Amino acid sequence: MSCPYERLKELGLTIPVITPRFTFEPGVLAGRLLYLSGQTPEIDGNMQFVGRLGAELDVETGKQAARLAALNCIGEMELTLGSLDRVERIVRVIGYVRSAPGFGEQPLVMNGASELLIEVFGEAGKHARAALGTSELPFGAPVELEMIVLVREEE
Repeated sequence: MSCPYERLKELGLTIPVITPRFTFEPGVLAGRLLYLSGQTPEIDGNMQFVGRLGAELDVETGKQAARLAALNCIGEMELTLGSLDRVERIVRVIGYVRSAPGFGEQPLVMNGASELLIEVFGEAGKHARAALGTSELPFGAPVELEMIVLVREEE
């Protein structure tokens, strides 16, 4: 089975460099659990998608936004752990979807993130998940993700 770096290369994806702009840690390692801070669909600090699902954005666009936010979470993993090879399993993904009134397809939007994690980490990318609707997110983002990751013990 190929490693996460090979899979990212096959997908044509580059791990983003994460530089926190606010007062928080991108990831906190507590024992073997890595808690990742929320990530939105940004590139170099610029929001790539803005709007509410079910109003300005459709489900497919939301999936793309969730995929980018998941890629940013992968950047947080690498920054905090030093290597994606230390990821044993993605345990849980919590996804917030900025939703217009009446929009109830948050799980479909969050599939964009879940699918990327499985593409990159294989079986270890399968995870528990919550997909929650919310009225607002920072800077107009349509999605925000946070994750819990199981880390391999250092040898």
